Formats: sequence, structure tokens, C-alpha cells
Amino acid sequence: MDTILTPMLALVCWTLVMWVWLYATRLPAMKKAGLDPNTLREKSELDVLPRKVRQVADNYNHLHEQPTIFYALVVYTHLAGLADGLAITLAWTYVAFRVAHSLFQSLVNFIPVRFALFALGSVALMILAVRDALALLG
Repeated sequence: MDTILTPMLALVCWTLVMWVWLYATRLPAMKKAGLDPNTLREKSELDVLPRKVRQVADNYNHLHEQPTIFYALVVYTHLAGLADGLAITLAWTYVAFRVAHSLFQSLVNFIPVRFALFALGSVALMILAVRDALALLG
């Protein structure tokens, strides 16, 4: 737990949890809606699925957007030898806000709160990036 790579692994594992949740909700909903996965050609054809099912899928997709910056930044921080206690805390903070964002989006999805969770996680990510950039500039 004292390495910055551990929060990265945690977010990877969380993304896989969301993948399981995605298909555990989507496949039964598709069956109930009479959708044949072999005939679908466009994502928009899934719009007939219940909102609760689409929210989980949307969040899974979101976990492949901004977190890619997190993964690259964590690797950089580790390789540059900048993974001190504050950097590790920032990484865990980012992961905690991403998990909270996932749960909130998938279960409630009130956008102002969801945005606040996203923004707070983004601040942790930005602080980590700025610290790394300042260390590089010396």
C-alpha cells in the first residue's frame, strides 16, 4: 500500500468490477427488450434499455476516459522517483473520487453531485501533475 502503483491497480480492478456490473445488467435488459446482440449495428439501438442500465454502461465508458491520464501520470510519478507520501495520498484520493463517481452515476445520477465528485477527483489529478511538472522544472 506504500507504492503509488497500488492505487493504479485499485482503479483497474474497480473498472473490471464495473465491467461485470455492466454486463450483469445489460444482458438481462437486452433479453427483456427483445434485442439480439448479433443484429445490433449502432450504440443508439441500446437507447431502449432502461436508464439505470445505461448509466452503468456510461460509467464504464467514463472509466476509460480521464483515468487514462491518471494511469500515465502514476507511471511517470513512479519512474521519476516522485512518489512521496503526498503523491500516494493524491493518487488514492483520485481513486476514491472515481469510485464514488461510479457509484453515484450508476445508482443515482444527479448530475450536479456527479460533476462535483468528478471535479474533486480532477483537482487531485491536477495537483499531482503540477507537482510532477514543478519537480521536472527544478
